Amino acid sequence: MNGITMMAIAIVALGLAYILYGKWLEKTWGIDADKKTPAYEYEDGVDYVPADANVVFGHQFASIAGAGPINGPIQAAMFGWLPVLLWVIIGGIFFGAVQDFVSMYASVKNKGKTIGYLIEKYIGKLGKKMFLLFCWLFCILVIAAFADIVAATFDGFANSGAEIEANGAVASTSMIFIAEAVALGFILKKYRFSKGINTSIAVALLVAGIALGMMFPIFVEGSSWHLIIFIYIGIATITPVWALLQPRDYLNSYLLVIMILAAVVGVFVANPEINMEMFTAFNVGGLSMFPFLFVTIACGAVSGFHSLVSSGTSSKQIKNEKHMLPISYGSMLLEVLLAVIALIAVASFASGEAAANGYTTPAQIFAGAIANFLNTLGLPHNVVFTLINLAVSAFALTSLDSVARIGRISFQELFIDDTKKPNAVTTVLANKYFATLATLAMAYALAKLGYAAIWPLFGASNQLLSVIALLACAVYLKHAKKKNGMLIIPICVMMIITFSALAQNIIKLVILFGAGEGINTGNILQLIFAILIAGLGASVTYEGIKKLFKKDEDMTEDSTAIAG
Repeated sequence: MNGITMMAIAIVALGLAYILYGKWLEKTWGIDADKKTPAYEYEDGVDYVPADANVVFGHQFASIAGAGPINGPIQAAMFGWLPVLLWVIIGGIFFGAVQDFVSMYASVKNKGKTIGYLIEKYIGKLGKKMFLLFCWLFCILVIAAFADIVAATFDGFANSGAEIEANGAVASTSMIFIAEAVALGFILKKYRFSKGINTSIAVALLVAGIALGMMFPIFVEGSSWHLIIFIYIGIATITPVWALLQPRDYLNSYLLVIMILAAVVGVFVANPEINMEMFTAFNVGGLSMFPFLFVTIACGAVSGFHSLVSSGTSSKQIKNEKHMLPISYGSMLLEVLLAVIALIAVASFASGEAAANGYTTPAQIFAGAIANFLNTLGLPHNVVFTLINLAVSAFALTSLDSVARIGRISFQELFIDDTKKPNAVTTVLANKYFATLATLAMAYALAKLGYAAIWPLFGASNQLLSVIALLACAVYLKHAKKKNGMLIIPICVMMIITFSALAQNIIKLVILFGAGEGINTGNILQLIFAILIAGLGASVTYEGIKKLFKKDEDMTEDSTAIAG
């Protein structure tokens, strides 16, 4: 097996999936290209804003493609390249992309509302409260894992104490990008330039930021970057989106697309050999392939977080219902392609070769491999390595911006009840500054464990969120008298995987504590999170299954009308 063959298999499979399965889903559920979408019906210039399909696609992909499709497959490759490749392609086509599409479809058909709204409307208010708490805990896990990943890409010093030039340049460039994003935000808000001028400004800022960052690297240790990153996302969480998040996504989108195109070109030019074993063993390092292969790959095949993006922001920008399939299903297939590239990258190294070159994190392994591929074209290895690392950190920072805001909002909504007058306690708890502090303080404590310790719990929680999203959408489709059978297998499979992984994590920690070992703050936090997430997930899942299989479901006029 070689890189070109693996890439060709993935491209053909994903292309056929979009043409055959994606189009079939679209035809089965039905779209109305002439119907006014929520973006027009509730246009407010803030959240509901009609946008061109390519713009919304860029937002969707930039938001969902965090560090997950790179980190997950690289870590899961300990079981061999074949299990990873099979799950990434099969899971991405029939599980992940379907979830992203149905979440957006259900949201657009329900006034652009979120998964939480669907749960409240079709499952119940108690289910919504449990979902919000689950969502908040999940966001804490994502922030902790991704913050540690970003800190590792910024860490300016090796274990020996030597300066790491590439990491210093990545850190410097990323900080410059933040400053440029603020400036760009004010420019875009004050001046209504044409799309061409805006693009020219963004590209110029991007090139200037990279050049300055490589000229003036910053060398700061990883633990300090942890603190700096949390201060940044704390500010980003409460700052108006136009002032920082939107222009940052705008800048990063060019970098991310260039990285993927460069990686694909690199694979076809270098045609790397697959030096990894096809299959190693069912048990590796104390972890069994089932369920940990699946929860480790996580976002590369299916991610519950995507449902929050599809129903939370992208659905409010859809100009035409016919855009839903390429934006949602298409974005996930592109993420699957990125996951396959990550697998080719790690598999191109011989055993121990990556570590010998100083590549100790998945981001470094990915960047090192792509730099090796493009070096065959004569491109400087160090420059490419730095740029790929920068793009990976941009992926993770973009996700951090989004998930921290979602976590803050979820915490606030837990204590907001439109039917009751708020008291002194709920007023404080629903305050955005208190909600931000509570969310980030918990995440910071958990981040000190390191992403490797958090990732299995993150993956299980992420995919349990997918179960909940699929259930909510399946219940909606039942109300709307649409076929939902294609969601049943993904729901059942993901339930078995996620609850098995959470149960094993809990049992492992309990046994460890029982033996008087590993009793520290980090492990105690892991146990608490695992129990809470498993309990909340089971409760919401139970309520959803009851509604899904209830025979005499009353069909209200409202739900029938929304089915549109």
